Amino acid sequence: MSTWESETPPPESTLRGPAGFLRVVLRGIPLGLLTFGCLALLLFVRLFERPLCGVSRPVTPYITRFVCRNAFRILGMKYSVTGAPMRLRGAAVSNHVGWLDIFSLNAPQSIYFVSKAEVARWPGIGWLARATGTVFIARDRKQAKAQEATFRTRLLAGHHLLFFPEGTSTDGLTVLPFKSTLFAAFTAPDLRAELHVQPITLRYTAPDGEDPRFYGWWGDMEFGPHLLSVLAAPRQGGVEVIFHDPLKVSDYPNRKALGAACEAAVRSGLGPEA
Repeated sequence: MSTWESETPPPESTLRGPAGFLRVVLRGIPLGLLTFGCLALLLFVRLFERPLCGVSRPVTPYITRFVCRNAFRILGMKYSVTGAPMRLRGAAVSNHVGWLDIFSLNAPQSIYFVSKAEVARWPGIGWLARATGTVFIARDRKQAKAQEATFRTRLLAGHHLLFFPEGTSTDGLTVLPFKSTLFAAFTAPDLRAELHVQPITLRYTAPDGEDPRFYGWWGDMEFGPHLLSVLAAPRQGGVEVIFHDPLKVSDYPNRKALGAACEAAVRSGLGPEA
């Protein structure tokens, strides 16, 4: 799975002097305490939730949502939601801008990300992903059937899985063509009649005076410097999560048609130039 590169270099990450360093401390410490303190609570609750409820997670997703909602308060970022998460059985798909997507998409709903297997080994993010029920997929055709079986089990358990069909993150201004192979699990004959897919658009607004791609994290950009740059910003922008109308899988003849419809909906949230 290749990463995306823009035609122009990404914004330069900077601490912005002593004042920026102070903002990193004032925002970073509370954010770390919130995230990893609640992670410890989540893991404790899972000790009881797992044996009592099996694959179902009736409690821990609310801990995740609490963390993500309050993360934006700590960062000072504006956060808004247009539309509403569906209550139907199925999955969601979204454009992918960067690490902030984890907070943006978890804050208003109980979802479970589908992510590439490499993420499980990332320090910090990997631990959080595993604890919150992320489904990891390998880039290996030999495992495709097993992975589809995992998707089916989770979907039938009522989990809302969330995919990034672009396959990589971008600068937040662009939507890449959706990979239709990711929609194969939804179109299985025994599932397509009862599943829906909800397209979601993430629309980030950069702080005043900053590069419009400020919150994008793509290509070979390093996580640490980008995180510090966001924490150090004297002003913050915001993010709008746009929930589009759910699409009934059985209304589409195949995965390519379903993927194209989802892509069009997501793209519409960013405007005609996306």
